[in-house]
Amino acid sequence: MAFSLFSLLIFSISLLHHPLSSNAALPKTALFRSELISEPTPSKDVPPTTFFEVTKPIELPRTKPCSYLVLQHDFGYTYGKPPVLANYTPPANCPSQGFAKIVLEWKATCKGRQFDRIFAVWLGGVELFRSCTAEPRATGIVWTVKKDITRYHSLLMTNQTLAVYLGNLIDGTYTGVYHVNITIHFYPADQERYSSYDMPDSDNLVKGYHSGADLILPISRNFPLNDGLWFEIENSTDVELKEFKIPQNAYRAVLEVYVSFHENDEFWYGNLPNEYITANNLTGTPGNGPFREVVVSLDGVVIGAVWPFTVIYTGGVNPLLWRPISAIGSFNLPSYDIEITPLLGSILDGNTHEFGFSVTNALNVWYIDANLHIWLDDKSVKTKGKLMTHNSLPPLVSLVSNFTGLNGKFFTTVSRSISSSGWVQSSHGKITTKSSQAFNYTNLMVMGKSGNLQIVNQKIDFNDSVVAKMPSNSVLSYKSFKRFPFYLYSDNLDLGGGSYNSVANVTLGFNEKRVKASDSGVSVSSLWNLQNGQGSMIVKGNLVVSGLGSTQQSYQYDSSKFCYFRNVSSSNYTILYDKDGSACSKRTESHLGYGLGKWWPFPARSAFLASDPHHVNDFITMDPMKSPMIMVFNIGPQLPLAST
Repeated sequence: MAFSLFSLLIFSISLLHHPLSSNAALPKTALFRSELISEPTPSKDVPPTTFFEVTKPIELPRTKPCSYLVLQHDFGYTYGKPPVLANYTPPANCPSQGFAKIVLEWKATCKGRQFDRIFAVWLGGVELFRSCTAEPRATGIVWTVKKDITRYHSLLMTNQTLAVYLGNLIDGTYTGVYHVNITIHFYPADQERYSSYDMPDSDNLVKGYHSGADLILPISRNFPLNDGLWFEIENSTDVELKEFKIPQNAYRAVLEVYVSFHENDEFWYGNLPNEYITANNLTGTPGNGPFREVVVSLDGVVIGAVWPFTVIYTGGVNPLLWRPISAIGSFNLPSYDIEITPLLGSILDGNTHEFGFSVTNALNVWYIDANLHIWLDDKSVKTKGKLMTHNSLPPLVSLVSNFTGLNGKFFTTVSRSISSSGWVQSSHGKITTKSSQAFNYTNLMVMGKSGNLQIVNQKIDFNDSVVAKMPSNSVLSYKSFKRFPFYLYSDNLDLGGGSYNSVANVTLGFNEKRVKASDSGVSVSSLWNLQNGQGSMIVKGNLVVSGLGSTQQSYQYDSSKFCYFRNVSSSNYTILYDKDGSACSKRTESHLGYGLGKWWPFPARSAFLASDPHHVNDFITMDPMKSPMIMVFNIGPQLPLAST
């Protein structure tokens, strides 16, 4: 069974973008995308299973939306073909054009057998939405994702081309066609509920800090394409560049970055150090260690970074874990904002400039693009500015290795900070802005049982702030404190006769606290979102014979205006418990306060191994591009379930 875990990193449970490829260098015990588990012909009376990602409902005005179906398409064999295009026109028949909220709704159905697929939606080259499809079952599935796209208000008020890329493969075995409807809902403002602070057309002194941008430029690839509009980063030296030019009356700018990782870097957080791979003469094993960062440059100077959340796609780890509860972020991948207002003085000259994107330690492949949100001074033809300070040093990286043969421990720590300050003079006066990012990363990896056991304990702290000093000497500040805990455990147990039990547990969290402050007061919101999954699969050859996947999730969002919680658990398609409500948490921790003593406990591993692995209501589709690397780390008491 040696090396089987290494192979888990190379493969991907879902063939996201590419046809099946050769894996001759991999050991026979690696989990390939399996042949199919036979199952009885489904009854025609069985309704499709509803899949979902747990998230808070979008706060909406009480007004009736104007809803428009902007695309209806069946994604069959679409891999390697151009994106699906549609003409988009803004709503013309809505009683009001003052929209307080705009929501994109993705609804899809699928039946049969299929892998998970990465996909995205662009409007005029601006990415609105990135996601992963659910993996279907024989009786069919349906899932709906709603995303607040109000920040793209100015773009949505113009004629554009809508583009969707979902690279799918259809053959005699993999039969699932994704039937997709995309609808955009425009909610007119409810004056009783929405103040001018919330409105896109706010007349505040500096609306740029309270509303959507006046102009959004795509920082993505141009047509024609036989793929998505994202750039592809294939290795650690690859830098993708895009030229742009901004209007000379801009007074604020924010770069929104979309990121997803695939193939050899889909499980980057478990990639092994190169010295370990070389010492053990391993072939076909993803390396470069477990640290990754997306680096953003402007005219060759590093201006920001993204240390991404560890999204697990719907076929990742053990597919049964994500049926029907999808992994955090898998149905709505997060985007990341980088404030570049302090740098405006460098690019207000009317000339062409250049953004660059790279990924530290990258292996093939990362998909990255961005949207440049720009606020314009409608009372001025030209603004001016100056970059006062800029500090960006390379990451401080430490790796401590201790291994003998295939067994050992590796401890990686990384830290970094990036900051800029500058001023912009417009009709609003002189505004001085300082933006900063601070990152900390730790990853403890344990290899044991001659390479069959792997444990990963990882934590990412990703904090950023923007402070703007107004002409009146008042100060606006926006701060975000994020923590992404991630714990994985994987162990392969030999059952004899060419079979083994792949035991897999996973915990991942997305926690964030946001603080907005001005002379008028302070607004605080917090999100605690944690999933815990336990899975096992009996594998013979490349065939998943049976399996079990159970998932529990606790979600709590608190703010001064709105609270929401949901506690839900499932096992092999069946919801065991589900409760939600609007009660606020009683937590009073300052800043993050994410002590590891606050997470809920894992069930004892002995109890998990004793669980019955033979409950499979459906087939599992395994991909030789993504075998499951699945682990758990016992961290003691964890986040309690939200009170009701």
